[in-house]
Amino acid sequence: TIVAIATPSGRGGIGVVRVSGSEAASIARRLLTHRGALEPRYATRTKIRLTAPDRGDGGPPARSAFATDAFDHVVATYFPAPASYTGDDVLELSAHGSPVVLHAIVMAAVACGARLAEPGEFTLRAFLNGRIDLMQAEAVADLIDAATPLQARAAFDQLDGTLTRAIAAIDATLFDLIARLEASVDFPGEGYHFVEPAALAHAIDELRARTEALLTDARRGRLIREGLQIAIVGEPNVGKSSLFNALVGSSRAIVTDVPGTTRDLITEVVDVDGLRVTLVDTAGLRDTQDPVEIEGVERSRQAVAVSDLILVIVDRSQARPARDEIRQLSGYKRLIVSNKTDLPAAWDDPDAVGVSARTGAGLEELRRRIVEALDVDLLRDRPAITNIRHITLVERAHQALGRARAAALAEGGAMSEEFILADLSVAREALEEISGRRAPEDLLAHIFSRFCIGK
Repeated sequence: TIVAIATPSGRGGIGVVRVSGSEAASIARRLLTHRGALEPRYATRTKIRLTAPDRGDGGPPARSAFATDAFDHVVATYFPAPASYTGDDVLELSAHGSPVVLHAIVMAAVACGARLAEPGEFTLRAFLNGRIDLMQAEAVADLIDAATPLQARAAFDQLDGTLTRAIAAIDATLFDLIARLEASVDFPGEGYHFVEPAALAHAIDELRARTEALLTDARRGRLIREGLQIAIVGEPNVGKSSLFNALVGSSRAIVTDVPGTTRDLITEVVDVDGLRVTLVDTAGLRDTQDPVEIEGVERSRQAVAVSDLILVIVDRSQARPARDEIRQLSGYKRLIVSNKTDLPAAWDDPDAVGVSARTGAGLEELRRRIVEALDVDLLRDRPAITNIRHITLVERAHQALGRARAAALAEGGAMSEEFILADLSVAREALEEISGRRAPEDLLAHIFSRFCIGK
């Protein structure tokens, strides 16, 4: 039986202590003042004491350093196995969110025979007990770590079984194909005939079409998971850092009237219409003889090279816009942003987005244009696959299916059924590793090490 605080550390209105294991009901009887057994899946308001009056095994009472007759009002909910999060008996205690109170409750449960849970152990038990597969377990961590609504929605869809169903459908078809081929190899004289090469290639093509669809989907999923990058460039003193701060919503970059204040990259992650976006304030792409500025400009070039969108900032209050810098970026997706619309205009560009970083005028229109330029709306179609591990394994399955298809169509039947079966088996093993049906212990340890204690 394990126990841990399930809510984030620190003070709060409510904190939750979770207990899972065969002793959960016994711990509830010994620590709660509620008479009788808790009604399953029903929230019961009661009190908790930190002294267990009897151990039930003839031993001395379990005591806590904070022992008292009643320590806090709690809401207790009991979920008997197997209909619980972990698949074991689960007790959840909602108490006041004081770290002292929650720690004392945990120690009282430990005194009653529970042990402290390892990171991710509750979800690991859910996986081992068949409540969820490995994809759904990973989705729990992704949902907890989600930084934007799109990330949260993608994680929930995976937790809800979207990818599970897609992989299971491919695996079932692949299993049937392998079974037919194995029968033709093992029992050649008993009415089992080898599938004709053209028919076999067609069946494999259908499987490859489904794995290809997942991989195409994964490109959008990776954008949701990893986000996009926007670099802000422009000549000195056009307001790059001021605009960066305005988009971020805080004074992350130093802003002065001295040209060239920014000499290194400054980054901040923001939410742009539900998408994770890394904003990069750069030193610009100007020519300079200053060794420090040269390094800053080189880093700016590197940031531009890996960015999905470039915001080219120009000062509309000055007579000469940064045409040289604009020309340097002709091969990149870019938006021209004319800053300082609060000052008299020295020129106008109908294609530029007019803003004032100082007053905030035009920022909403700039955000709208950024969303438009990044094709964020295309990401609203929910991708089934976002996890790099899953993508890698689907790619492995897709490649193995390609080899099997080539073997099936080898001229003159040069490739035997055994070669085809070997590649089909590699594809199926990759799919089983995604779901966790074939998962080595070191992989499970790595995945569940991402979790916090209590989940």
